[in-house]
Amino acid sequence: MRILLDTQVFLWLQAEPERLSRRTLGLLADRGNALFLSSASAWEIAIKHALGKLRLPQSPGQYVPRRMAQSGILGLPIQLSHALRIEALPPHHREPFDRMLVAQAQIERMSLLSADPQLAAYDVRLLPM
Repeated sequence: MRILLDTQVFLWLQAEPERLSRRTLGLLADRGNALFLSSASAWEIAIKHALGKLRLPQSPGQYVPRRMAQSGILGLPIQLSHALRIEALPPHHREPFDRMLVAQAQIERMSLLSADPQLAAYDVRLLPM
């Protein structure tokens, strides 16, 4: 299965894995699953860190790529088709980063792993936490 990680799931996996259920940890550890982190999530992390809303042990430019490599997580760039898909999404959620993740999951036919229950309103395969 191809799984797109919500930003919070990525951060919890790195710093607070105890916040993830056994089922979720099993999905993340299963080598048969391909894990992805969107460029939108890296962007969100960088913004929140710069605003002082997210503490990291190193700069996002070091932390995110290193942790992705250690965890076997692949990057998912934002494509033009992803950005344009957002226009067609119903306004269930106002958070632009989450809306981008939904658009990417839809276009790339990925499952989205998120703890945000509002995302269930979209036509996307949301994996429960």
